[in-house]
Amino acid sequence: MIPGVSSRRRFSDLSEQEILALAISSEEDDARIYRNYAERLRADYPDTAKVFDGMAEEEDRHRQSLIDLHQTRFGDVIPLIRREHVAGFYARRPVWLVENLGIERIRSEAEMMERDAEAFYLKAAQRTGDAETRKLLGNLAAAEAGHQDRAGELEQEHLDEDTRDTDAEVSKRQFVLTWVQPGLAGLMDGSVSTLAPIFATAFATQDTWTTFLVGLAASVGAGISMGFTEAASDDGELSGRGSPIKRGFASGIMTTVGGLGHALPYLIPDFWTATVIAICVVFVELWAIAWIQNRYMETPFFRAAFQVVLGGALVFAAGVLIGSG
Repeated sequence: MIPGVSSRRRFSDLSEQEILALAISSEEDDARIYRNYAERLRADYPDTAKVFDGMAEEEDRHRQSLIDLHQTRFGDVIPLIRREHVAGFYARRPVWLVENLGIERIRSEAEMMERDAEAFYLKAAQRTGDAETRKLLGNLAAAEAGHQDRAGELEQEHLDEDTRDTDAEVSKRQFVLTWVQPGLAGLMDGSVSTLAPIFATAFATQDTWTTFLVGLAASVGAGISMGFTEAASDDGELSGRGSPIKRGFASGIMTTVGGLGHALPYLIPDFWTATVIAICVVFVELWAIAWIQNRYMETPFFRAAFQVVLGGALVFAAGVLIGSG
């Protein structure tokens, strides 16, 4: 079970007051992010910085409109509820992960922010029965859509590329959210978490068949657990991550594959032959994870490799030491 999943509220369970509170905190966060982008770009792209300054000011106006509406309907005390408190709610990348990657990346991030915000306001408007609240949320959705268009213009103004295939970009992002992210999480969990039980059993018994059975049980069990956890953690309604069933299958299958990769060699009767092959498979798995992180999650390759290989090596060493004890 992923820590913290059970403590997060589903969007469908929020009251209208909590939805307004969530919108207020989200607008505040987005305004702060836009101001950070503006400062990052001001020296080299002063005109673009002014655009982000204006977008931040508009987010401030949105927040004030939401606060005024909350005061009218529910009073002055606004519940403390933020994005991380709601299951499946869109997340924002930390500014420090984006600001040093150039104007193209900042533009793409801003466009995604506004797309997410528009989707949220449209969903929120459907949840309210109050006419004034529905009107405001609908107007905010339209305003966020306008921001999307403005963010998309930044590339034309400041980059050398003449065209961008927006449909391909959206399709790629959806593919990453629905399949790559949960599949990568499953592959990492299956590859790393099963190292200790498999190799502990191998060195404790030096029985290849027993080791294979333990590896098979650990891999299948972890796959079922990860699949159900992924599917239950986010219904995809707000986050745009797609069908929970698809994500559950991606996570569960890749978790099982990650564990079976170094369990299958123990079908070979000779213990040391099977163990050497299993270690080679582990090496390939860990480098594959690092490559996927670099290719789809934009993690620097050597950083990803260091984190994954170091973590895998520690778990492997723990399994060997426990099994040899």
